[in-house]
Amino acid sequence: MSVSQFTALMRDAVMPVQDTSVDNTRHVQVLEGVMECPCCGLIQKLPELAPGTQARCPRCDQSLDRRNKTAPIATPLAFCITSAALYVAMLFSTLMMLDLYGRQRTVDILTGPIELLHEGWGEVGVLVAIATILAPGIVIAMMGMILTASLRPSLPAWVPHLMKWYEALRPWSMVEVYILGVFVAYTKLVDLAFVEVGAAVYLVAALMVSMAATDATLDTEIIWRHRKIDSFMRPMRGPRLPLTFVAASADEPLLPSANRVSCLSCGLVLEFDHPLHPTEPSGYCPRCGHVVRHRKANSMSRSVALLVSAIVFYLPANIYPVMTVIRMGAGTGHTILEGAIELWVDGMIPLSLLVIFASVTVPVLKVIGLSYMVEATRRKSHRHLRFRSKVYRVIDIIGRWSMIDVFMVSILVAMVRFNHMASITANGGMVCFAAVVVLTIFAVHTFDPRLMWDAAGKNGDAALARTGGKRRRGGFAALQTSAYQDNREPDRA
Repeated sequence: MSVSQFTALMRDAVMPVQDTSVDNTRHVQVLEGVMECPCCGLIQKLPELAPGTQARCPRCDQSLDRRNKTAPIATPLAFCITSAALYVAMLFSTLMMLDLYGRQRTVDILTGPIELLHEGWGEVGVLVAIATILAPGIVIAMMGMILTASLRPSLPAWVPHLMKWYEALRPWSMVEVYILGVFVAYTKLVDLAFVEVGAAVYLVAALMVSMAATDATLDTEIIWRHRKIDSFMRPMRGPRLPLTFVAASADEPLLPSANRVSCLSCGLVLEFDHPLHPTEPSGYCPRCGHVVRHRKANSMSRSVALLVSAIVFYLPANIYPVMTVIRMGAGTGHTILEGAIELWVDGMIPLSLLVIFASVTVPVLKVIGLSYMVEATRRKSHRHLRFRSKVYRVIDIIGRWSMIDVFMVSILVAMVRFNHMASITANGGMVCFAAVVVLTIFAVHTFDPRLMWDAAGKNGDAALARTGGKRRRGGFAALQTSAYQDNREPDRA
């Protein structure tokens, strides 16, 4: 395949060729100043925010937008450059040095995944390498390219695709989880031999802070404002549809409608001249090129399948040992719970509670919480909708912290390699536990929390039918405006 053929193939994959004709009998409106809540699906008017304030959804308390007091591009770019320097230095620095009766072993952040590959646990080694090495480097490079391109008057066509991939890959960059795994591994090694902490540990901690600062100071809405919206909407097939731009009026209420859809990538709200299918793609977003759907496709069935798979792996993950510790030719396996008990007996009570919470409690709560939300949605329950939305957000945040034990085992396997004198090897329980973590993360991402409100009749034509189709002029709009004024608060991110 020639270079020109490969370039044409990639261009067609990113921006598929569409019919260049225009259907003037149909129209699509771009609603300016309007945003859909990604958690409950309420389409609402968003006021212009002052620097240092944020807006929350008046129905489910989801954070919708915020304005930082810092420079919207220069500040995150400075933190991103700092993250890049720390990342490169981390790769070439020593993580730990272990001295056991005069025999020394020095490891870096690459040693753990390599040793897992040598022991035959390649799937876990690849997962650790992705979460600690590949994903952080990729997201830092992506953010640097995005922020650099945002300095231009108009965003290039490739920036929206990088923004979409950044949002998808950022949760898999688990630097903050890895540093806790280092602390747990260190407490287990100090009883075995002399341990000296290397520069990479401090660099990982600094990288965690700088990447968090990049996300905290990043204002994606300001970046999207640099992107010009096309004049036509590209459907999945057929001719293009002309776009008209409509500014949301403060006096006109926004009643629920099945004709509206928002882009999950850039937040642009579109209104068609006909009702939309719940899950089939409506076309390509005229601002970012992302496929626009009213709701995620097959959300419930995919979430249930992933939850069932996670439950199947959870039992062997807690029954079988995650690692085997050998001292002077004798050793035994350690399960996750036994490792937490050992920390408790050694007096490391806070770390023991941390391991129990992250590795035992969190997976159980994730499975129970998601199962409850799926079942309540299936029964079209109206109860505790706001509480369920908050539970979903909490599960989404804490899900990846269960990787602490996986990272700890990878560090211990890399450090303790002294044949019969002392050695630590990984076991099948670690693979099952890593599978539980990955499956539950995917289950959270595939579940669409807006379906809980849809099933209760709070969105779309079901909610409109409850008012008899009457447009209560001013009432709903006044409620939205007052709710937003109450939800303006200082941004402490």
